[in-house]
Amino acid sequence: MKRTSLIAAAAILAVASSAVIATAHDRGGPRGAGGERLFERLDTDGNGEITRAEAEAAAAARFAEADTNGDGMLSAEEMAAAAEERRAGRVARGVERMIERLDADGDGLISLEEMTAEGPADRLDRLFDRLDADGDGTITQAEAEEARGGRGHGRWGRGHGKN
Repeated sequence: MKRTSLIAAAAILAVASSAVIATAHDRGGPRGAGGERLFERLDTDGNGEITRAEAEAAAAARFAEADTNGDGMLSAEEMAAAAEERRAGRVARGVERMIERLDADGDGLISLEEMTAEGPADRLDRLFDRLDADGDGTITQAEAEEARGGRGHGRWGRGHGKN
């Protein structure tokens, strides 16, 4: 029983700290679940400050939401499902922002012309500027690996790797 309480407390602490860290990284951009910004969700009394009690309550709610079978414990499957749900939400919000930014005619769709209409410094030019170290107009495997910092992962042209 004591071990279960310690595990639950550790899980709540981890969730609470991730919620507060996420709030610190909120740049006023995408809205979270229910159309509310994360800070607004945590600041339940609306006074512009997040208390420890508010963070703990948010963590407990997030834990309960992830505990899909209601047993008071999180399995690896429940944690993975909760993480995937958060990731899917971030992807969906990113796609919405991209459409808002690029959809010049307002039809909710992005044409090739809209996708490439950023002007002379378009995304492809920036990609080649960043990755083509020797300026020969091609990107070699070595240049790609160098841009990824030799780690074999990362996103080209997004500030990861070589500047």
